[in-house]
Formats: sequence, structure tokens, C-alpha cells
Amino acid sequence: MFQIMDFINELKNSKRVLIQTHNFPDHDAVASAYGLSKLLLEFGISSHIIYKGEIQRDSLVKMIESININIRKHEEFDIGDEDRIIVVDGCKGNSNVEDLKGYEILVIDHHDVNKPENIRYIDIRSSYGACSTIIYTYYKELGISISKDVATALIIGLNMDTAQLTRGVSEEDVNAFHILYEKANIPLVNSILRNNIKTQDLNFYKYLIDNIKIDEGVAFCYFEDGCDQNLLGILGDFTLSLEEIEFVILCAKNNGVINFSIRNEKSKLSAAVVIQKALKGIGFGGGHKDMAGGLIKDVTNFNKEKIYKLFKDILLAETL
Repeated sequence: MFQIMDFINELKNSKRVLIQTHNFPDHDAVASAYGLSKLLLEFGISSHIIYKGEIQRDSLVKMIESININIRKHEEFDIGDEDRIIVVDGCKGNSNVEDLKGYEILVIDHHDVNKPENIRYIDIRSSYGACSTIIYTYYKELGISISKDVATALIIGLNMDTAQLTRGVSEEDVNAFHILYEKANIPLVNSILRNNIKTQDLNFYKYLIDNIKIDEGVAFCYFEDGCDQNLLGILGDFTLSLEEIEFVILCAKNNGVINFSIRNEKSKLSAAVVIQKALKGIGFGGGHKDMAGGLIKDVTNFNKEKIYKLFKDILLAETL
């Protein structure tokens, strides 16, 4: 069983510590990295938060700027073998986590993933709705007071990944929410949670409404001209809010790859299992029972009609 204090004691002798989020990080990834960096600082360990890709949502930019989170692209660092890397809200070997040169010493994740090999410390809690909750438990276990800024970041990450406590919520998520709410800057939290899209995003909503396919509770839409990964998830949540929809498959062509966002309300199905089966041999996928994501790196392996049929066949087989 992972012991946070054992890890901290070993980390104290490290030359440099890098906390890596998954590529194109979301609120939960950034919040988790920030909360962990502040926790390590309590023990005299400084760290740098790094990522690959872009910060895609204005609400996340607002969170970063309001709390003054120092997060930088990994290309800004000359990463070597002596660097110790902690991966948060992702897992070594996943398609959305860049394989960097340094020594990956710890993986912290809440997704349903296979435990990576050759990692000294692993803390994967797939029953948790957010990685932010895992970070909260470290503070709780160590008896470290949570600052207003850390509480604000963590409760935003928790709310975003659980769709405001309506998706994949565990008892520990609820406990974390209760404690963090008392400490956080709630006006800032509410502002970020309420203002998560821009007027220009409405074009993607229109495209979705005009092009969505709906059949027996399953919705499918392909954004041929692209849609950023975080907005794709927001659109998935929007689609699932329709009474007639129980399973959502959204995909988009972005920078020469195909990104997938899956949402699920069917009790007999797991979104993670479905996308793993659908993309086996042509891509990668993973996530939770209620939500999942995936990637096809070679666009020649993608045909929207074939993919749609493949998903429907898998859904039918899984519910028999």
C-alpha cells in the first residue's frame, strides 16, 4: 500500500522534482499538480509543474492566473536522468502522457488503468471521481493544513471531473468536498464553474446539434474540422443531459490525430471498457465507468461510419 511519507522521505535527496500532468491538462490535472507541489514544499521539497500541449479552456487559465499557479511546458526544461518525475491524473504508458527522459518515481491517478511496470511508487484509486481528492487525502493523512489557494484549486478540480458531484463520486470525494468548501475561495470557484464556455464555443454546439446521430439512446458526432479535447468533454456532458441519451460518442480530428470523448449512463456498461474494445489495435483508450477518452494516432485507421458501427456492435454485445 502506498505511503505518502515514505515517498516524501525518499524524494528529499532528489536533485530536481518535476510534477507532470497529462497532455493538454484539464482543471483536475493542474489542481492536483499544484496541490502536490505545495504539499512537498511543506517538507522543503521544491518542484516544477510541467505539461505538454496547450491550456485550452479560458476557465482553466483563469484558475491558473487567479491562484498564481506556476505551470510550464516541459520543453522549457532540459530534462535528464537525474530528474525525478511525478505523473498526476495520468499514467506512464498512456497515450496522453508524454514519455519524458527523467526517472518516473510516482504515478498518481484515478482512472481505470493497468498498473505501470518499473515505477517505484504507484497510487491509483479508480473508485475516486477526481485526482484532486487523492491529493486532499495526503494533506489529511499528514495533518497538513490546506491553504485557501490549494483548497480552491482542489475543489475546482473535484467539481469539474465529477460534473459537480453527479458522476463517479465516492464517499471520499464527498468528504473532500465538505472540507475544501469550508476553506476555498467560493466566489472564485463559482465563477470558474459557471463560466466554462465562450460565445465562440457555440459554433461547436451548433455543429453538434446539426450533425448528431441518435439511435436507441446512443449519440454519435464527428468533428471533422477539429474540437479541442476539453471542449469535447463539455459537449459530451451536454449531450448526455438530453433525456433520450444514455451513451455518447464524440470524436474530433485534431492536429493529425483522432480524439474521443465518451459519456455513459447505462448501468450495465463501462465507458472505459467500451472504448478499449473499440480502439483495440488501432488506438488507445481508458477512463471510468461513466466517462472515458481515447486516441487514434493514425487517421488512416479512422472511418466515422465504421467506428460508429463498431461502437454500436460493442454496446449491443455488452448489454446482452
